[in-house]
Amino acid sequence: MSEWIRISENGLHLVVEITEEKDVRLLHFGAEAFDEGLIAEVQKPGFRLMELQLTGEDRAEYHGRTHRATYPGLRMRYDAHIDSRNELGRKLEIALADPATSLRAVQHFQFYDGIPVARVWTVLANEGHDSLGVEYLSTFALTGLDKEGRMDRDDKMKLFIPHTGWQSELQWRDYRLPELGLSHVIDRTSKRISCSNTGSWSAAEHIPMAVLENEEAGTSLFWQIEHNGSWHWEIIDQYDHLTLLVSGPTEHDNHWWIRLEPGEEFVSVPAAVGTVTGGFDAAIGALTRYRRVIRRPNEDNRKLRVIFNDYMNCLWGSPTTAKLLPLIDAAAEAGCEYFCIDAGWYAPGEWWDGVGEWLPSEERFPEGIKYVLDYIRGKGMIPGLWLELEVMGINSPKLKDTDDSWFFMRHGKRVKDRSRYQLDYRNPQVTAHATEVIRRLVEDYGVGYIKMDYNINAGIGTERDADSFGDGLLQHNRAYLAWLDGIFARYPDLVIENCSSGGMRMDYAMLSRYSIQSTSDQEDYVNYAAIAAASPSALTPEQSAVWSYPLREGDDEEVVFNMVNALLLRVHQSGHLAELSPRRRELVKQALDYYKTIRADIPEALPFWPLGLPTQQDDWVSLGLRKDDRVYLAVWRVRASGSEDAAVPAEKVLPLGQLKGKPLEIRCAYPQGFAGEADWNDATGELTVVLPAEKTARLFEIRVKE
Repeated sequence: MSEWIRISENGLHLVVEITEEKDVRLLHFGAEAFDEGLIAEVQKPGFRLMELQLTGEDRAEYHGRTHRATYPGLRMRYDAHIDSRNELGRKLEIALADPATSLRAVQHFQFYDGIPVARVWTVLANEGHDSLGVEYLSTFALTGLDKEGRMDRDDKMKLFIPHTGWQSELQWRDYRLPELGLSHVIDRTSKRISCSNTGSWSAAEHIPMAVLENEEAGTSLFWQIEHNGSWHWEIIDQYDHLTLLVSGPTEHDNHWWIRLEPGEEFVSVPAAVGTVTGGFDAAIGALTRYRRVIRRPNEDNRKLRVIFNDYMNCLWGSPTTAKLLPLIDAAAEAGCEYFCIDAGWYAPGEWWDGVGEWLPSEERFPEGIKYVLDYIRGKGMIPGLWLELEVMGINSPKLKDTDDSWFFMRHGKRVKDRSRYQLDYRNPQVTAHATEVIRRLVEDYGVGYIKMDYNINAGIGTERDADSFGDGLLQHNRAYLAWLDGIFARYPDLVIENCSSGGMRMDYAMLSRYSIQSTSDQEDYVNYAAIAAASPSALTPEQSAVWSYPLREGDDEEVVFNMVNALLLRVHQSGHLAELSPRRRELVKQALDYYKTIRADIPEALPFWPLGLPTQQDDWVSLGLRKDDRVYLAVWRVRASGSEDAAVPAEKVLPLGQLKGKPLEIRCAYPQGFAGEADWNDATGELTVVLPAEKTARLFEIRVKE
């Protein structure tokens, strides 16, 4: 007789079968109760709880490059389980043992009260007498993704993948599986749909997450890999079902391999997995709530102070006292609350390949940088500075105090990228150096905000004190997070922005610590609309910093478009405010004044997309935030479509199904006194918006009438 573990928590249903032979099968992880009739007995061996591949072990089946049919994954047997509760919610731990190697693995499921998401990870322990080479370990393995519903998976399954790139972040696309080459032809193939990241930019090409919708069943599965380095997920077919495998780095995909010595443990990269009734918006709503729970509690995510940063379409990394003082005056007048001096404050001229010492330039600041920082404080704002503490320029004067142990090494050479060396945070001298820089800025200069940038990708890793390049990278990734935890323990009120050439490390290893994330280095405010609108899919709205940079040569509508880009998120104000006309400066102030009336709602609101996920090809873009009976709706007319005249008003119908049948109060909250209309049809649940021309945007505030 089989034993069963059945858990129903927060709308999640998990079913595990333990057979008489002690095989452990994860038969169900879903939003609906388990229907045992959906899985044939002959298919159950494919529903393994985890996959684990050791060096020198066999592989079974036709597997191609997939990570199924692993050994000792196929050999692992039930050992024990613990079902408990902690301050977060219910916790399930299932232990498996390999009789051949004395390797023990524990699969962890941490549930969160009230949220249909579990954090998952695996712990390996070598309890034998021989060292073991680990090539692959799943963080989460689930078979039967497509088992609900009668339709073929080619027709009912839709996969949402977040493509991303520098200045082109968050380009979601949805696919039928055959469009990605995984057609339902036989019970299993060698094909996989996979996304990997290799290197120290965790979001160089894809955000480490995805959503898989079963349209017939009306449910969505979603996952988020919480790691700041290399990671991998794949969807494969086996036993006539789809399987999801989520992991950190692997040997085949990411140059990662470890030697696990007797008595040693290895903990996999964690991930969040969840499932909801509903589509993409419902999935992101659940993830948003989860992200808020796992995040470090901090004042910044409650108060949402307005940031001014002098870089984008402004000083471009060349600040001086003379340039900054009028900007500081203008930013204070507009209502900004942080003022961050961006790159260049530490060098008189070209600084790119000389960074690393982080001492202020006397040429740029003849009175000393503290004079400018005190001036910022005197205007009622919190001063900030830009840093890039994970690198050292190849011509940095600080190099004289270092040796090779400070840096990533490959093939006996220091890893160099874009004229910088990658620092290795496993070295206590490196962390001591970084800690001293933070101490100097906070304690000596009085800085309360740091923009922490990271403009290189260190590649596959480092060979120094590591079993593989990827092992060295993973160790460094974790050492950096540990250092960061220590900084926040020492300075709990310090605000540090996560920036990696914009959004190249948009992951929740970082964002569970940092309170704010730069979303992009996009320099064109029109192109920024789609990035800004999509950003709450990858991070909470209150962590999503979006540039608003009115241009010297722009007009009123350009200011409005810029401001609407940021008003439902975190305002990252920039631009030459002091040189704008009084009317255009007033439009900036009007926007920031309005933002301060709604920002208390943002940390509790959930995002939705009436026109679907935005892309750079869309003519119209929309993002909504919903909080109780209030909806804040941003609408952008990016360009004229088809045969439209770009200068003639055009309308767009926005479906608001959640408000269908309800009487609404609708007003254009920003800007006021400009052309633009919104007409509500409660019978159809549609809002028709009219905007006067291309490159215009409006922010509407909607309330349900009593």
